[in-house]
Formats: sequence, C-alpha cells, structure tokens
Amino acid sequence: MTARHTGSDLRQRALVPVLVFLGTVVAVISSLGAPLVPTIADVDHVSLTDAQWSLTITLLVGSVATPVMGRLGDGPHRRRVVLGTLTMVLAGSVLAALPLGFGFLVAGRGLQGVGLGLIPLAIATARDVLSPERSRPAVALLSITTVAGVGLGYPLTGLITESMGIHAGFWFGAIISGLALLAAVLVVPEVGARKKRPLDAPGAALLAVGLASLLLALSEGEVWGWTSARVLGLVLFALALLVGWSFHELRTAHPLVDLRTLRNRSVLTANVAGLIAGVAMYMLMSMVTRFVQTPSATGYGFGTSVLVTGLVLLPFSAASVASSKLVPLLTRRTSTAAVLPIGCAISLLSMVMFLFARGSLWELFVIMGIAGLGVGCTFAVMPGLIVTAVPAHETGSAISFNQVLRTIGYTTGSVLSAVVLEAHTPSGRLLPADSGYQAAAWLGCAIWVVTGVLAVVLPRRSAAAKHPVAPVTVDEELMDESIADAESAEDSVTATPGRTDR
Repeated sequence: MTARHTGSDLRQRALVPVLVFLGTVVAVISSLGAPLVPTIADVDHVSLTDAQWSLTITLLVGSVATPVMGRLGDGPHRRRVVLGTLTMVLAGSVLAALPLGFGFLVAGRGLQGVGLGLIPLAIATARDVLSPERSRPAVALLSITTVAGVGLGYPLTGLITESMGIHAGFWFGAIISGLALLAAVLVVPEVGARKKRPLDAPGAALLAVGLASLLLALSEGEVWGWTSARVLGLVLFALALLVGWSFHELRTAHPLVDLRTLRNRSVLTANVAGLIAGVAMYMLMSMVTRFVQTPSATGYGFGTSVLVTGLVLLPFSAASVASSKLVPLLTRRTSTAAVLPIGCAISLLSMVMFLFARGSLWELFVIMGIAGLGVGCTFAVMPGLIVTAVPAHETGSAISFNQVLRTIGYTTGSVLSAVVLEAHTPSGRLLPADSGYQAAAWLGCAIWVVTGVLAVVLPRRSAAAKHPVAPVTVDEELMDESIADAESAEDSVTATPGRTDR
C-alpha cells in the first residue's frame, strides 16, 4: 500500500472521532457562560440579568450564523466554512479570556457562538463521506453532542476557574478550539462536486435583526416594563421582520432556509419539538446552576462552588450519551414517532422532581440524570426524521434549520428563566425568592406537556395522509447514498419519510 493510500485510510478512520470532537468542543465552549454567570456578575460588577448575556449572546449569534453556514456547507466549500468557523471560535475564545472588561467578554462570546453551526455540517459530512454502516452511529452521536458537551464542559470549567480564576476557564476554551482547528485541517475532507448557489443575504439580515430584537425585548422586559413602549415596539418590530422573512424565504429562488420542507410532517414534527424542547431544557439547566450556587442563608440553595455546580450537571451529559444506546431499543419496540413523546415524558418527570425534591444535593444529581436521558431521547431521533425527508444536497441546510430552532429555544429558555426569577426578586435584593424557582418549574412542566402533545398529534396527522408508511427508526435514519443522491429532485422535499420510490 502506498503512503498516499495509507494517509487516506488514516484520515477516514479518524474522521468520526474528529467530527465528534469538533461537536463536543463547540458544545463545551458555547455553554461556558452558564456556570460562570454569578462569578461574571461579581468580577465585572454587573447584575445577574446582564451577566446572563454571556450565555445568551452565544446562543443568539449561533441561531443567526447556523443557517448561513448550513447553506454554504451544502455547496462546494464546506471545508473552508468549517475551518473559517473554527478560526472565528478561536479568536472569540482569546478575546473572552483577556481581562478587558465585560463588553469584550460578551463580544468574544458572540464570536464563539458562530461555532454552533458546525454540528449540522458535521452531520452532512458524515452522510456524504462515510458508508451507511459507519454513518448511522456517527449521526446518532453527533445529534446529541450539543447536549452531552454541556454537562461535560461545566465541571471542567469549574475546576479550572476555581483553581486559576475566571479567565483561565476561557483560556481553556481557546486551547481546545485551537486543537479542534488543527484536527479539522488534518482530517476534514473536501466535499465532492456540488453546485454553488448564491447566498440569501437579505434573508440572513432579516433573520438576524428579527431574532436580536425579539431576544432583547425578552431580556430587558423586566427592567423596562412588559407593557412599556420599548418592549412592545421591539416585539412588534421583531414579529414583523420574522413574518417578512418567512414570505421572503418562500418566494426567493435560493432561500437561506427552504421553509417548503415544513410541508413534510416528519420535518415539521422535528422542528417544532426541537424549538419547544430547547426552551424547557435550558430553563432547567439555568435554574439548577443558579439554585445550587445560591447561599443557604437565603433559605434555599447550597452555596456550592462553580466546580460542584459543574459536577451536578455531569449526570446530564452521561445520561444523554447513554440515550443514544437506548433509542434504537425503544424504536424497535415501539416506533420513532413514539420516542419523541417518551422523551418528553421523561423530561417532564425531571421538572416535576425539581418542583418537589430539590432539598438535597444528591436529589439534583438524580434530577439532572433523568433530564439528560429525556432530552437525549428527544433530540436523538430528530435528524433521522429530517434526513429521510429531504434530498442529500439539502441535508446541511435542513439540519441547520433544526439546529437554529433548537438554539432559539435554548436562548429563549435561558432568558425566560432569568426573567421569571427576576420577577420574584424582592426590591433591594440580588437573589430571587424560592417561589421564583417554583414558578419557573411549573412553567417548564407546562412546556414539556405541550411538547409531548404536539409530538403525538403531528405524526398521527401524518399517518392519516394519502401514502402512510412505517416510521423510520434511528438505525435506519440514513439511506444508502445512491438512493439519497437519486432523490435530488426539488419535489422530493415534500415526500413521505422513508419512501424510496419516486
């Protein structure tokens, strides 16, 4: 065997570990703000609500950058997009690590948020490059990487921050993002010949301004007043832009996001569930990280360090990874459509437990383990529902839109938890009353119930369609590449999931 062939084989074998590493790095970096919110508020002398932007800005930028990257990644320059994105993440990590003040920290965190768009590109790369036998487990693992990386990053960040200070935690992010960039340079391949399509710049601008306006209104509503002219004006402005963006995407020849795929019930189910589940997931995570760090002198909380806070969330990561093994078993015994509501029910259980059993630290470990299992089951089946319903050349864009909706949900959940807790903070005090966590948990329960109901109703409406088919399991989520390539006709985006006849 020649040296050239040996190098090619090594890159093939290393591709899956590298893609998983890229996804884990992005998840770890994007979540750095959550456990450090109280510390950031103290060090930079800002309120907890303002410090929450160290997490919110990352998710907001990610929600805007992801569809742009997904569309660019479906063209001939996916490798360049991946390497350019990792370079921006590295620059943002360095900027956040430097002791330049809160404004520069937020700017750096914004650059780090661009990396959230790498997960859909990693999934598209696995589908394009690997054989079906290797791509199936790779996609299943990549689909929950953003969830698992959060729980892994918190204890690592806590250990480094507690030992060497808050900026050392962000230097850790710079180091691992640099390693990810080096690994991508060595391993991530060029894609095959693909048609280059023009980027929908007006659509990207409309989406960016609309989302930023909406999230600004949500985050500042308690300070400005929910009925104030500024909040109501921003909400109306944001809704008008987002509605205009939707019409623009449906009419333009080369949309940033092909909203016509929502005609397919499987795609619609995955996207709606991803959005709403993301809200509830980040509400619980934000509440737990603040709750355990609250001094016990307030009548609740445990006054834990950042390190212990991270360890509380470690079961979330472990259980979400374990769910990738559980989901195939569930789909064989039930169906893919049934796994979504099952995951929602498990997640609902974790929120109910937070309502009534948060008096001991070990109870929070159990709660987060259950939450990780539920969220992992919920998110693990979404890419399979989407991949089998769109042609191969639209994979990156379609998965990116699902990731956008998840990220919007994460952002909304983060802001919503902060708003509810702020509403239950007595005047003149920095910390909310315990009733704030009670109210937020009840709201989280309601959100999980809604998600579960929709996960049941939407697939049933699909099953009543003209051409019903058996649901696709996680193990069947990637078709043979030759079949996928044959499904490149535009009308295939509205085909029934799982059909291979056209």
